[in-house]
Amino acid sequence: MTDFNNDMDLQEKLERLARGQGSIGEQALVKSPGAMVPAWVVKVMGVVEYNVYNVRQVNILDAGVPPVVIGSSDLQAVNLAESFTASGTVSAGTYGVMWRVGDKYVIYIKP
Repeated sequence: MTDFNNDMDLQEKLERLARGQGSIGEQALVKSPGAMVPAWVVKVMGVVEYNVYNVRQVNILDAGVPPVVIGSSDLQAVNLAESFTASGTVSAGTYGVMWRVGDKYVIYIKP
């Protein structure tokens, strides 16, 4: 009798390898119904236009220690808490949470 868990692990590894060769990264795919979408803590670096901002991922350290920016490249994220037709008003240096939805990054930061 084969071990069902080992068979599932092998199948999952094969599926990951197959997805890695495609144009969509593994994190962009929903793995199962009800799965939690990955989220990142980000710092707003500035507004691009309307409700689109340049953001950078940060690492949260201990209590009382400011978060540390990770990397040197900005990502563009759409702020769902603001109008899509008005100028963005979130200040640079504001922290928020970012999710990937399809091929876009979204944040929700109330100005």
